Amino acid sequence: MEQNKQDIDHLISLCREKNRNAQFEVYNRYYKTMYNTAFRIVKESHWAEDIMQESFLKAFTKLDSFKGEVTFGAWLKRIVINDSLDNYKKINKNVTAPIDSVLYKVSDTTQEDYRFDITDLKVQQILETLKSLKDNYRIALTLLYIEGYDQEEICEIMNINAGNCRTLISRAKESLREKLQRQ
Repeated sequence: MEQNKQDIDHLISLCREKNRNAQFEVYNRYYKTMYNTAFRIVKESHWAEDIMQESFLKAFTKLDSFKGEVTFGAWLKRIVINDSLDNYKKINKNVTAPIDSVLYKVSDTTQEDYRFDITDLKVQQILETLKSLKDNYRIALTLLYIEGYDQEEICEIMNINAGNCRTLISRAKESLREKLQRQ
């Protein structure tokens, strides 16, 4: 693992010097993961491909802003997620309601803690059901469970406050649970 980190650090330093071979190597290491990240958000292959390409270009031109506080992969993934969300909003600007318009404050005492045993369900079934959720639910759960972001990061990415984030995730989980139980 340490060797891989040193290797990517060396590649990044070469990329800062505009070394095309190093850029190509970095691209080859990360393009599948970044494409999948974009695809889970925009849900269309050609858009995901475009977003992934644009994100790599942005990353290579902004390498000076990469300080190494997080891994390069995490930094690149943040670029891809932000670009995906921005493009998704543009693509669906007439279809999607703002996230805040579907959220309202719910007292913690009315929230039930649902426990749903998903061990018998196939991963593919869960992913397919996840795709059928409302867009803001799908994005929140994708960021939480698939991309591994915590709620604070999700708040920042989705540009919502902590209370709305907790409510959104709670409702998204409940919606997913209900759809899975119906199947």
